[in-house]
Amino acid sequence: MLSSRVRLIPRTVRLVHSLIYNSCHSSMDLKALLFSLNDFASLSLAESWDNVGLLVEPSPPHTVNTLFLTNDLTEEVMEEALQKKADLILSYHPPIFRPLKHITWKTWKERLVIRALENRVGIYSPHTAYDAAPQGVNSWLAKGLGVCTSRPIHPSRAPNYPTTGTHRVEFSVNGTEDLDKVISAVKRIADVSVTSFSTRTDDEEQTRISLNCSQEALIQVVAFLSQSRQFYQKTEILSLEKPLLLHTGMGRLCTLDESVSLATMIDRIKRHLKLSHVRLALGVGRTLESPVKVVALCAGSGSTVLQGAEADLYLTGEMSHHDVLDAASQGINVILCEHSNTERGFLSDLRDMLGAHLENKINIILSETDRDPLHVV
Repeated sequence: MLSSRVRLIPRTVRLVHSLIYNSCHSSMDLKALLFSLNDFASLSLAESWDNVGLLVEPSPPHTVNTLFLTNDLTEEVMEEALQKKADLILSYHPPIFRPLKHITWKTWKERLVIRALENRVGIYSPHTAYDAAPQGVNSWLAKGLGVCTSRPIHPSRAPNYPTTGTHRVEFSVNGTEDLDKVISAVKRIADVSVTSFSTRTDDEEQTRISLNCSQEALIQVVAFLSQSRQFYQKTEILSLEKPLLLHTGMGRLCTLDESVSLATMIDRIKRHLKLSHVRLALGVGRTLESPVKVVALCAGSGSTVLQGAEADLYLTGEMSHHDVLDAASQGINVILCEHSNTERGFLSDLRDMLGAHLENKINIILSETDRDPLHVV
């Protein structure tokens, strides 16, 4: 009897452990989850050419118990996601980029959509929104360089202007009668806000009018002011800019606290990306012992982002042949690691950050079959 009871203990422990684990995660409605994901990294940070957000949506309501993370959604990865009962796939790269004219079994991307809908699995892609985010892919890539300070190569701007309108128009008015007439006229123009304040010019009291207006309203404002030579000659038109966002944008320019040799930097990058090989183009006049103090990096494809950046080293996944030649001719070393190798490792950090951000309400798992399609042989 005693031995029988002893054999039952491990099974009981496993059962209790399973119940505890399952109770740690509840679920989220898809719409609530999408709101939280956008709060984590706003899709407004993505490049205008990108295709981000919810790409495939099962018919509502849709409950998400398991969020599945992958860098690329291939058919092999989709099979894994289905086996692991994923309810939403977060694919860093959007599997749908160019418009699909039909959904058939003919091409692999169409098959992804069919299988997702048949199995009630959503597909979400953040792509360049995660590139730009302060806690995103490029910041993760910079962690492998050593202690450094970094800033975006191309800073992102806020999605909205700090005030209403895209332009500010300022001019001065003499006399109360003219002031009332002007303010009354401009207030009748749509998308215009008006403020005024007193000024003194050449011992003469004046009222300075400041208008914030849209691009469309600006045409009407200028047309009105041009009717009076007095106003038109004293008018200033300012184009308002959206404010820059702190630590947010494409690429990173990283300045190391202490210079290291290029050979040391290569070892650090390999270790961080878990790679045995990288591709290296030595800058003209450089050797493996040349010092590296400033690194310009861009996860994925860096040709456009890195162009013109002043650095000792460019680090990215891929660049065109001629862009590599241009950089090398300027004495800039170039390290290429293959496109997704500079991105995929971020997903481990993302899993932890999303777990905390979502308060562990859902199960978050990483793909085990996702990998870069290129191998050194």
